[in-house]
Amino acid sequence: MKKLLLACVMTQVALLAHTGAGSVSGFSAGFAHPIGGTDHILAMFAVGLWAFQMGGRAVWSVPLTFVVMMTIWAFLGLQGIHFPFIEEGILLSVVVLGAMIVLGVKTPIMFSALLVGIFAIFHGTAHGAEMPLNVSHLEYAFGFVLATALLHGSGIVTAMAIHKLTVLKTVCSTFQK
Repeated sequence: MKKLLLACVMTQVALLAHTGAGSVSGFSAGFAHPIGGTDHILAMFAVGLWAFQMGGRAVWSVPLTFVVMMTIWAFLGLQGIHFPFIEEGILLSVVVLGAMIVLGVKTPIMFSALLVGIFAIFHGTAHGAEMPLNVSHLEYAFGFVLATALLHGSGIVTAMAIHKLTVLKTVCSTFQK
């Protein structure tokens, strides 16, 4: 039992290893944080994929909800307000969003926004808690917000390209018959 507890504690420490060591600017540290961890990349890219998959207003409202909630919680995290199980919440966001995409789940916008908003709490808290103390908070925030928006946009553009290729393939196979 002691070994299991020790393994859990050591895993938590390993999961908290993110970028930001050494001399960095606020913007570069903020921009690097979301793209410096596979967990953040996958979750934020998945938000864009899922938003496009749902279509309509979800394409902009779901990612926007994520960005707004993440930013609020980053500043709360910076103030020392922490949400428990941050790394586990980030991991859960990857798993749940991945499942929503693979299963083709389309939910009402309010539910989708609520779900990504909850996941954004974990991501935002991590951003705020891991903000280097020697950088401008606004520059750091601008960096991670821009990186997050670009990851969401990449997910949307990728989903759009896959959709267009699928439509093109269907059209081409129709003419070949």
